Amino acid sequence: MMNKGQRDLLVVALFAMLGGAGLACAQTLARTIPLPGVVGRIDHLAYDAEHQRLYIAALGNNTVEIVDVKAGKALHTIGGLSEPQGLLYEPQRNRIWVANAGDGSVRLFDATTFQPVRSIPLGDDADNIRRDPTTGQVLVGYGSGGIAIFDPEGNKVADIKVDAHPESFQLEKDGKRIFVNLPGSHKVAVIDRVASAVTSSWKTDDAQSNFPMSLDEQDGRLFIVCRKPAVLLVLDTRSGAVVAKLPTVGDSDDVFYDRSRKRIYVTGGDGAIVTYQQQSADQYNKVAQMDTVKGARTSLFVPELARLFVAARQEASNPAAVRIYDVAGTAGTQ
Repeated sequence: MMNKGQRDLLVVALFAMLGGAGLACAQTLARTIPLPGVVGRIDHLAYDAEHQRLYIAALGNNTVEIVDVKAGKALHTIGGLSEPQGLLYEPQRNRIWVANAGDGSVRLFDATTFQPVRSIPLGDDADNIRRDPTTGQVLVGYGSGGIAIFDPEGNKVADIKVDAHPESFQLEKDGKRIFVNLPGSHKVAVIDRVASAVTSSWKTDDAQSNFPMSLDEQDGRLFIVCRKPAVLLVLDTRSGAVVAKLPTVGDSDDVFYDRSRKRIYVTGGDGAIVTYQQQSADQYNKVAQMDTVKGARTSLFVPELARLFVAARQEASNPAAVRIYDVAGTAGTQ
């Protein structure tokens, strides 16, 4: 009987012989929804499952664009913002949270009327937003090194200091840690969110500009994409060791782990989606690469829809749009 190591080697060998056939399913473009009048860079996205709405931070347009996914059309625009970057839909109170880089504010909106509820001055460069699934608290990265923690009503209850501006960060659901990308100091900070303190930090090998991040909590693996060079790093969340390193698309700003299919999706501004198949916790293979459009580096994976939403900014005569990819299809690599 083969041991685990022998079985893993056999899987990799079979994968190489078959060229990935039968193990990989490339995403297919299912729909494109135009965003009329939107110009400039587009940042992060959020999804409201109950109402089937997609929220898009149109940073260069100083707006949040709201798309009716079921109807396939733009629904509403929230204007008067200041370089919106991070977004969160909070279903319990039916509110949209918007982090603004320009004035450092976090603004809350009613998700039915789209009217403002509250504006919170936070500091410079308010950025990524996450919700703690255990407490319902909302975390916002900002400034030269801080993560603010708010209660669901928008009252600041804690502030965690880090040594550089925090980019993407991920929270454990079954643990108490937060993993934070700090590209300014070329590392990942590990935070105990109960103690609100940094407990350790991990280097990103010889790669720099570590912006996007995703987490496979079950297998204890952290996925980080660096831009210099363009690589996907896989870190062991117990030790911080880099267990895999693969080339990827350039200028990436989002990466997602698809738990049910054991896949990783990376979107990059160089104009592609790259898909990797997880063979084991330490072994990964690039199985698909699909061309998108230049500048389409931000995205959102919605597991319950098996859809990857990719934000494409206006380029020349091509208007801004949301490109919706079906990851459950069986099309070949493009």
